[in-house]
Parts: sequence; structure tokens; C-alpha cells
Amino acid sequence: MEPFTHAFTSLALARAGGRRIPRFGATMMMVSGVAADLDYASYFGGAGAFMRLHRSMLHSIVGSAVVACAVAAAFCALDRRMPQKKRFFSQEITPLKFGPALVMCAIGAASHMLLDLASGAGVQLFWPFRARWTSWDIINDLDLWTLLILILGLLLPMLIGLVNEEVGARKKGPGGQRAAFVTLALLAAYFGWRANLHSRAVDLLLSREYHGRIALSAEAFPASSAPYQWRGIVDTDDTMELVDVPLGPADEFDANRSETLYKPHPSLALAAGEDSTAARAFLLYAKVPFAQVRPLEAGYRVEIRDLRFPAGDFEPANIFARIDFNSRVQMMRQGFFFASNPNE
Repeated sequence: MEPFTHAFTSLALARAGGRRIPRFGATMMMVSGVAADLDYASYFGGAGAFMRLHRSMLHSIVGSAVVACAVAAAFCALDRRMPQKKRFFSQEITPLKFGPALVMCAIGAASHMLLDLASGAGVQLFWPFRARWTSWDIINDLDLWTLLILILGLLLPMLIGLVNEEVGARKKGPGGQRAAFVTLALLAAYFGWRANLHSRAVDLLLSREYHGRIALSAEAFPASSAPYQWRGIVDTDDTMELVDVPLGPADEFDANRSETLYKPHPSLALAAGEDSTAARAFLLYAKVPFAQVRPLEAGYRVEIRDLRFPAGDFEPANIFARIDFNSRVQMMRQGFFFASNPNE
């Protein structure tokens, strides 16, 4: 999920806490809610570094706990350097304690992890104990409906407050707290609805035949921010079928309009490519791996791509593995490449 959605979600959570949150509470939530995306800097280390580091260490349960502790400790230190001014001589101002600060930061870090589980490539939730990626595949990294819900939920209380000030109405209660609860409830309901649509898409894909072939397994991915538009990928005995899955009330699903990709025939080059170090690492990352073998002038090239990314999708997460062999099927080179720059 992109940083603005993370920041707005953290702000909505902070507003839901009202006056009960400690000093720097909203800021701590926002910082911890976006801090995990620091691993995006691994993009500059190349496709291999990006695949290993992005959404892995800092997005795991262990990494999120470390992020929360570090941010909480930093704001406790800041609180000691910038003591709060006393409003009344009789009022005792207590310093920010690590416990409440950690709770705020843990909520922000957890919201980041949950949003990224729902979107994009997912996360390595149990890093460093397990290298498996976990994803729910219910929204895209940039989901306009999620952003709209958050923006309206955060801005409407401010606009209503301005109107009340103009007409001289008396301000009641902590501003925006009720709106924040409504916003978070709408967000949870929206995600639940998208999860239901995802389940319907998978069930629909499994219920049909594709050019006479029976579906062995199926995956569904959001095609855009339009909730009823999904991309289906079906695994059959000898093909992978790519098909659009419209779920609108008036839409009809035609399985025979699928695009057919034939699986490669068994060969020494394919077997050697799939047994390479690069392929084994990539297969942990890819949701729907698909291998192709191409002859070169003096050998073979095996490329393994992830079909969850459609053709022409050049987002950084769209990475593929390439392994080159000579004519005697001896490995010459192997590595990872961004789909946006396959010849780097």
C-alpha cells in the first residue's frame, strides 16, 4: 500500500483514541505507520535486493515489533528534551512513559502490516523464521476507494467544525472521534466486502472448463480499484488460463474467452533452471510462477515470471528470474530483473 493510505489510516486510528492518547500520540502512530516502507530503498540495490528486503524484514511481526520499540524510544527521548509546559502551577505534568508510547507505535505498525497483507505482493509475515509470503489479494497497492473513505472521514469533521464556528455553535467533545470510528468501520466493511468478492471470483473460476480443460486450481487478483473487476488465473493439466472475471450484477463470465499459455515441455534446461538458486528463491516469492525456455545462439534461457502481474505492469514488485545455460546445459549466469528493465 502506498504511504498516503498508511498515514491517513494511522491518523484515523489516533483520532479514534480521542483525548486518551498520550502526548505525541498521533505523530507516533503516523511515524510507526509508515516507517516500514523505509525498506523501499532496497530498490536501488537492484531486483534481487528488492525481492529479498522489500516487505520482508520491516514488514514481519518481528520487524514491526522492532519498529514500534524504536519509534517509542525515540519519542520518549524527545519528550525528555522538550518537556511540556505547565498550564497551572498546581498541575503536575508527567513525562511520556515507554509503555503508552509503545502501545501507540504498535497500533501504527500493526495497521501498516494489515494493509500490506491486503494489497500488492503481500509480506513475509514470519521472517526470519519462514521465508513464505502471505497475501490476501483483495485490493491493489493504490486503491482509490480506500483513499476516498479515509480522506472523507478525516476532512468532513474539519469542514463541519468550520461551519459550526461560523454560525457560533458550541464545540462539543473531542473533534473527529466519532467520525474516525465511522471511517474505520467503513474501511473494515469495505475490506470484508472485497474479501467476499475475491472468494466469489475464485469459486467462479473453479466451476468452469476452459476450452475443454478442467481447472485444477485458481487465483483471483483485483484488476483495478473497480470492485467488480478481477483477473483470474487458472491452472489446468497443460496450460495456464488468463481470463477477466466480471462480478457485477449484469455481467456474464465467459470462460472460453481466456488467454491460453501452454506449459513448457520437460527438458534438461527447464529442470536445471528450476533447480537453480535463483529459481528456488523466486519460487518463494512468486504467487503464480510460470517458466519459459527459449533457445539462444549457443545455449538456452529459462525465465520464470509471476503471472499475478499482467503484461505491461511495470511496478517494482514485478520481478522475474533469468537463468542462462550453454549448449551443454551448464549454467552461465543467473539473476533477478525488474519487468520494467529486463535488459539491465
